[in-house]
Amino acid sequence: MASKIETLKKEFLEYLEIEKGRSLKTVENYDRYLIRFLVFANINAPEKITDDLIRRYRLWLNRQEVSRPEGASSLKKKTQNYYLIALRVFLKYLIYRGEKTLSPERIELAKSGERSLDLISSDELERLLKAPKGNEFKDLRDKAILELFFSTGLRVSELCALSRYIDIKKDELSVRGKGDKVRLVFLSQRAKDALKKYLDKRRDVDDALFVRIAKETKNKKQETNLRITSRSVERVIKQHAIAAGIDKKVTPHIIRHSFATDLLENGADLRSVQALLGHANIATTQIYTHVTDKHLKDIHKAFHGKRRR
Repeated sequence: MASKIETLKKEFLEYLEIEKGRSLKTVENYDRYLIRFLVFANINAPEKITDDLIRRYRLWLNRQEVSRPEGASSLKKKTQNYYLIALRVFLKYLIYRGEKTLSPERIELAKSGERSLDLISSDELERLLKAPKGNEFKDLRDKAILELFFSTGLRVSELCALSRYIDIKKDELSVRGKGDKVRLVFLSQRAKDALKKYLDKRRDVDDALFVRIAKETKNKKQETNLRITSRSVERVIKQHAIAAGIDKKVTPHIIRHSFATDLLENGADLRSVQALLGHANIATTQIYTHVTDKHLKDIHKAFHGKRRR
């Protein structure tokens, strides 16, 4: 028989999915983080979550070793914070349910260094966008994927969820993103041209905008549900980055970074970029300002050390 806290955890995860509209992936992550805490804590009721238990759990997290190509190292502060945030949200839910437990405000996050951005140069980006060549179905599909990514700044999950029944003549389309929120994104002429060529080549009737290449089954019938997966899109981008001679790891999120920094470098304001990216909090968008303040170099050149010249 499940303990009280295990039952509450199950109900919490259902609450996240149904009431809060969190994605299944997010719910799975919360489940994984909370399982680790409950295995460590070995408790059966929420009132047993105390300051001392949290202190011991944080020490335990900090001392966990993770195997990496460069050798074993401790769990990164950022990763530790994922566990702590999940626990805080769970505690908040318990209090909402009227359970006696530790206040979520008692859990402070680990201090971590500022997040750094993995970026590719504008020249590398242009080579990547031009990498798919030819008029075969895969080439046209991959070209449309890359151009749409850079035109809209979509998350890979958002791109994979798109329907083929979009009006390419329009310069905009609605996207349902995190938290089930809908936002407008905009299509460049290059993105529209690439999408048209790709859709003109389509012979299947699948509802998805981007599809896998269909394989014939033993009874010669084509596969159903051809919608492309996030993993497949990541492989597509990796393949074309290698073909473009880019020696960095290139992912869909790096193209999203390129979209944001391109806007800011060309004079867009932070609030507009926040809306286009679908960030709930502007603090998430502010990371891009560190790589786009090119005018600071010009100011330094113009005004620094004038008296010494």
